[in-house]
Amino acid sequence: MIHEAMLFEPGEDLKVNCLLCAHRCKIAEGKRGICRVRENRGGTLFTLIYASTSSVAVDPVEKKPFYHFYPGTYAYSMGTVSCNFRCKHCQNAPISAVTIDNFPVRDIPPEEAISSAKARGCRGITWTYNEPTIWFEYTYDSAKIAKREGLYTGYVTNGYMTEEALNEIAPYLDAANVDVKSFEDDFYRKICGARLQPVLDSCERMVELGMHIEITYLVIPTLNDRDELFERFTEWVFELDPSIPVHFTRFHPDYQMRDIISTPFETLERAYRIARGKGLEYVYIGNVDAPEYNNTYCPECGELVIERRGLFGGVKVHLDPEDRCPVCGRKVLIIRDHTGSHEA
Repeated sequence: MIHEAMLFEPGEDLKVNCLLCAHRCKIAEGKRGICRVRENRGGTLFTLIYASTSSVAVDPVEKKPFYHFYPGTYAYSMGTVSCNFRCKHCQNAPISAVTIDNFPVRDIPPEEAISSAKARGCRGITWTYNEPTIWFEYTYDSAKIAKREGLYTGYVTNGYMTEEALNEIAPYLDAANVDVKSFEDDFYRKICGARLQPVLDSCERMVELGMHIEITYLVIPTLNDRDELFERFTEWVFELDPSIPVHFTRFHPDYQMRDIISTPFETLERAYRIARGKGLEYVYIGNVDAPEYNNTYCPECGELVIERRGLFGGVKVHLDPEDRCPVCGRKVLIIRDHTGSHEA
């Protein structure tokens, strides 16, 4: 569905300057940006994917992964097509590496998306599967309705949005899980077609804006699994906020990286130990069935405070109504409906 875009300004000779993501494309008349879904028509920028939906599912919010944001609830999860990155390891390439011209989509207006989320018993809505930033106009309009209807909202994102975009949507976006794909700019340039610093800037701005943020680091053997990178990454998170949940997740061969092995569990454990040693309070290992690395423990006394059974199998919260550890009284980072102990 075609819709006039937000966040652009006119340039010379009918060009437009897109202000949505950190690529800041200068788009000639009749051309599209790097995302392949924003097109200059006569000096006006249009999105070609407003309400155009490739994927819809009802997911446990832990699948995003959000571990400290409404645990045990379900999120109405939506994706569109294309991306502003070109990741060679993309595990959603069937929708991210295509364009609106060659992929069948279904138009779901914002009002319908929100009513469907409520009808299916979802506590919130998330935009995921591919990069939600490029779906900005749709997610912005949907998020405004969602908040009015009492639903939470979340992005699962590569973090490559501009400060202008973040400022615009922040009043209506509750949470973001940001993929920090490596702590090395060379990796971003060669593997993703992007740069590292704008992602870090987005994370820092999200914290300033008071959004709930969790960070995922997909560990790829031989490419971003060196101890020195884990150390620099976790030191940066600590300076940002040691209570930000961090998820080190297992890579499996996909798309243009089928020749690289799955991440050894020992590597994930090493990243975990480094992060905990650097003072991060909530660290997890993902894409593996390892309950001890998916539960939440009190940072003060080590008591089990959020129990996760299997991969998205259920959640039980062991906290008092003020979100304090029942043993030592330490306040634990969690956003939830305060109805006492929660189990799903």
